[in-house]
Amino acid sequence: MTSKLSAGLLLLLFAVLYLLPLQGHPLFIPDETRYAEIPREMVESGDWIVPRLNGVRYFEKPVMGYWLSALSLTVFGENNFAVRFPSALAVLLTAVLIYSLCNNSCPKKSTTALLAPFVYLTTLIVAALGTLAILDTLLALFLTATLVLFFKATEAEPSSSKERTLLLAAGLAAGCAFLTKGFLAFAIPVLAAGPYLLLQKRIRDIPRMLIFPVLGAFLVSSPWALLIHLREPDFWNYFFWYEHVHRFLADNAQHSQPFWYFIAALPVLFIPWSFLLPAAFSGALHGERVTGVQRRLLIFCLCWLLFPLLFFSVSSGKLITYILPCFPAISVLFTVAILRWIDIEKKKRDYMQWGIATFFVLVLLVFIAVPALQLSGPEHLRIYTQLHKWLLLTGSLGIMLAFLAVSYTSKSGQKKLIGFGLSFSVLLFTFYFAIPTQTLQRKAPEPLFKELASEITADVYVLSGEELFRAVCWYL
Repeated sequence: MTSKLSAGLLLLLFAVLYLLPLQGHPLFIPDETRYAEIPREMVESGDWIVPRLNGVRYFEKPVMGYWLSALSLTVFGENNFAVRFPSALAVLLTAVLIYSLCNNSCPKKSTTALLAPFVYLTTLIVAALGTLAILDTLLALFLTATLVLFFKATEAEPSSSKERTLLLAAGLAAGCAFLTKGFLAFAIPVLAAGPYLLLQKRIRDIPRMLIFPVLGAFLVSSPWALLIHLREPDFWNYFFWYEHVHRFLADNAQHSQPFWYFIAALPVLFIPWSFLLPAAFSGALHGERVTGVQRRLLIFCLCWLLFPLLFFSVSSGKLITYILPCFPAISVLFTVAILRWIDIEKKKRDYMQWGIATFFVLVLLVFIAVPALQLSGPEHLRIYTQLHKWLLLTGSLGIMLAFLAVSYTSKSGQKKLIGFGLSFSVLLFTFYFAIPTQTLQRKAPEPLFKELASEITADVYVLSGEELFRAVCWYL
């Protein structure tokens, strides 16, 4: 299969997994309706400087995410697709950056460069967040761009025009990340790039390599930062102390979790590929020695993964979405390691077969359990009230089992990986159209508003609790 054909199939996979489902299910509260309504009010009011929700100033996040959503609403209209499109596009561009990184730095560049984005696109957390209207996918895109450009700069001739250009571009990307979610945009690149330069014994390069990224970030972020200060002097005080310092250090921080929370969550978030981690670890330990630029890339990706993960783990407030920017690095590390495992001629234990078989058994158990519970289980365990939804889910699980069987019996290691990833893609795609009934009832109030729309005229007052008021604003 040619590289162009493989890239085309990856684009098709992206379209199926990330574009087709965007309009297919209602917006979820509270996040999606929030990130729909603030840009809508921005377009309606013409004020692109001060974010507002229900006409009230909203200081939790900077403005880049709202700008991108507002542009999407302007192009596509006020609908679910438009609200979610920037998030899906961010996933695609992140995958392109992963391709670019591997294509320039790996000996098996064509194989690694195509497989690493495939791993990224078919990972649970990426697919789950990439079809939702949230800011984390945009942050992951801009941070990935920052780190990929920085790594390429470290590979350029020191003090050359190419190095300066790449560093300036990295700073521009970091500025966009800052305008998306704040000061975290500077902490993550520093935590990844600083230790890498130290490990490469390039301490003297650090001052020189800071100048252009700082300049680029300043050029992007300073105009809005100054304008919001002039318009709303309280913004930076609230945004810095409450949204950053309080969330990171306070004992009563929002979403407080134990230190090990993210470490324990990683294997779940990396499904299905976490089932092949034993094979990847074995490949990393027993494969041929890595040298040159690929070795530097792997060290850089390890720094990209470990130090930000430690930073997030130290933070008092924790949400699963926070560690999404680590997954481009995980995808590259996993891909290189699993391809090394495939190249080992004499394998003492076939960990890949064990991983595929384990996943097959788990899917088989779910395949049996879903119709059993739906047909004869207790009513509170029946996740669907509509016949077609549980039939759709059961059918997708059956197709998954077929893909896994093909993957297990294939003699080609690369075909095993592709079949394994596609098996999970079937479930990812189907799930968007078979969301459990109780989830929709709790988190998606669109049907309620459609039912009440005819009764709510211009002279009617609508009272709402905190959980629903963003949806009230969006739908009414």
